[in-house]
Amino acid sequence: MTNPLIDLLAEKGVLLADGATGTNLFNMGLMSGEPPEFWNTDKPENILTLYRGAVNAGSDLFLTNSFGANASRLKLHNAQKRAHELSRVAAELAREVADTAGRKVLVAGSVGPTGEIMEPVGPLTHASAVEMFHETADGLKAGGADIGWLETISAPEEYRAAAEGFALAGLPWVGTMSFDTAGRTMMGMTSAGMVDMVDEMDNKPLAFGANCGTGASDLLRTVLGFAAKGSAVPIVAKGNAGIPKYVEGHIHYDGTPELMATYAIMARNCGAQIIGGCCGTMPSHLEKMREALDTTPKGSTPDLEEIVAALGAFSSQSDGTDGEGPTRAPRRGRRRS
Repeated sequence: MTNPLIDLLAEKGVLLADGATGTNLFNMGLMSGEPPEFWNTDKPENILTLYRGAVNAGSDLFLTNSFGANASRLKLHNAQKRAHELSRVAAELAREVADTAGRKVLVAGSVGPTGEIMEPVGPLTHASAVEMFHETADGLKAGGADIGWLETISAPEEYRAAAEGFALAGLPWVGTMSFDTAGRTMMGMTSAGMVDMVDEMDNKPLAFGANCGTGASDLLRTVLGFAAKGSAVPIVAKGNAGIPKYVEGHIHYDGTPELMATYAIMARNCGAQIIGGCCGTMPSHLEKMREALDTTPKGSTPDLEEIVAALGAFSSQSDGTDGEGPTRAPRRGRRRS
C-alpha cells in the first residue's frame, strides 16, 4: 500500500510535523472556552496564518484545526450538527496552504478525543464513538486531507473506535496517545501496551506514537519504550515545548527554541521518524527544530541520564512499564494547545 506519508518518509527518512494549535490561536485572540473550530468559517484568515506559520518554518506536514470537531464536543456549543462541515473546511483551508507551499507538504486531519468515557466505565458506546469518528474523518477527507491524525487519546477503546471510523471513511491515519500519568495514559495504557495494540489492529495506523504529556523528557522516555518493542510501524514524537507555568494569568511554556532543537535531535536518536511539537510550540521553535534535523547527523540512542541532562528531569520515577505506574481516575480529554 502506498500513501503520500509513506512516500515522503521513504524519501526523507525523518519528517518534521507542526507545533501547537491552541497556543498560536490564543496569541491571535482566541478566548478561553471559545471553540477554535468556529474560526474555520468565522476567521479563516487566522487559520490560514496558523497553517502558514508551520509550513514557513519548515514542517513537512501540519495538522488541521479540527481537534474538537466531533459531535460530542460541539454539542457543548449547540453545534453538534456542524462536525462534518467544520472538519471539511479545516481541511480545505489546509489544502490551499499545502498546495501553494512550493514543495511537498502533507495535510493531516486532526481528530481529538470525544471528551466522553467509553463503556463499560462510562456511557459512550463503541458504535456511537465509531459514528462520531467516521463523521469527522469523512469531513476531513472531503476537504482534501492526505491522512487523518488521531491525537491526545487516553483510552485504548477510543483508539480502536477511531480506527474503525477512519476505515469507514477510507482515510489512512496516524494515531498518538498522551502518556501523562507516570508514564501511562490517563486510562492506564503503557508504551509497551500501545505497541501491542497497534500491531494487533486490522486497520493499523501508518505511524503511531505520543503527543502532549508532561514534558519533552517524559515523552522521549515513552518513545524509547516504543522502540524497545521493535515494531515496524514508524514512531511519532510530538512533545510540549517545556513545562507549563502560570504567569500573570496566562499559561506559558518554558521550552526555548534551542531546547526544542535538542529535543528534536534526541527524538530522532530515540527512534522517532515523525517529530513535531505540541502545546507551546511556536514557529520559532519549529525553525530551530528544522535546522537541527537538517544539520546534525543521526547519533546513538541516548540513555535516560542523557535525556535528563539535556531536557530536564522526568515527572515520575517510573515509565509505567515496570508495573509501578499508577492509574488515575478518568477525566475529559484535553484540547491540543
